[in-house]
Amino acid sequence: MASALVVAVVGAGDRDLPGLEAADDLARVVRVEDPDSQPPPLAEVDAVFAWASGRRSLLDALPRAPRLRWIQSSSAGVEDLADPALEERGIVLTNAGGVFDVGLAESVLGFLLAFSTRILESARRAPGEWESDPIRLLRGTRALVVGAGSIGIETGRLLRAAGLRVRGIARTARPPDDIFESIAGPDALHQELAIADHVVNVLPITPATRGMFDVAAFAAMKPSAVLVNIGRGATVDEAALSDALREGVIAGAALDVFEVEPLPAESPLWRMPNVLVSPHRAGDHEGWEADVVALFVDNLRRFVAGEPLRNVVDVERGYAPGGRS
Repeated sequence: MASALVVAVVGAGDRDLPGLEAADDLARVVRVEDPDSQPPPLAEVDAVFAWASGRRSLLDALPRAPRLRWIQSSSAGVEDLADPALEERGIVLTNAGGVFDVGLAESVLGFLLAFSTRILESARRAPGEWESDPIRLLRGTRALVVGAGSIGIETGRLLRAAGLRVRGIARTARPPDDIFESIAGPDALHQELAIADHVVNVLPITPATRGMFDVAAFAAMKPSAVLVNIGRGATVDEAALSDALREGVIAGAALDVFEVEPLPAESPLWRMPNVLVSPHRAGDHEGWEADVVALFVDNLRRFVAGEPLRNVVDVERGYAPGGRS
């Protein structure tokens, strides 16, 4: 047995983490709810498996963990962990990139179908209401995927297979490929929004992306366009979005992430007939916990062997650039 101590910061107490026992062959594993309220022997800790709860307090505890060299996040988003202090202390941060890609892509297709086939309208009909409006075909329409990393690529692949024409926005423009007809840089966002029938936001939250979907962005979109947000809530100005939806600047929105979660009951988004609210679960397929644990165990094996880790996050950018963006 290795001498390293791995601390699993788990958000739900003794929740089952399928496959975690495989880590026992590589290290000594302990569970900690909150580094502040339940101080572990941090001086012995070499690696941390960080779940939902206690992540920010983990950063506060760094001075008490001189041996800590690696933090594995259970999520793809790491805005609460990507701190310059990690780089200063030589601590590598990895995320769960890739685990949620397929679920998110399928959810995007489902959201778009909910609008195009009028499922949303049908679900909200009153008893006896029997209007038979035609559906709108997705095939041949144009989707813009904003954030062409691993999630965006998987989303684009599925939308392309469904017959949509797919374009992308990435941090850096690159040549078209077998998924994207065009991949432009952020400076072309409004130009691309103007020709898209569907806009899929897959952006992580960074200083550059915060509030990127603002009044000007919505004004650039077609009045018939639908916005899908599976990225991060703070990349969208929700007040501007609410106004755009209410005033018919855009046709509708399917939202899985929000500036404040859970979405407050007083938010007007709950009551808009052209809005689909999803409780930040679009990527949470059945069995996702086991998939995240498997990624962690593989990275732990690499960590013990001194091999390169998967999904290393650039803490300055706030995401793992390996899957492109």
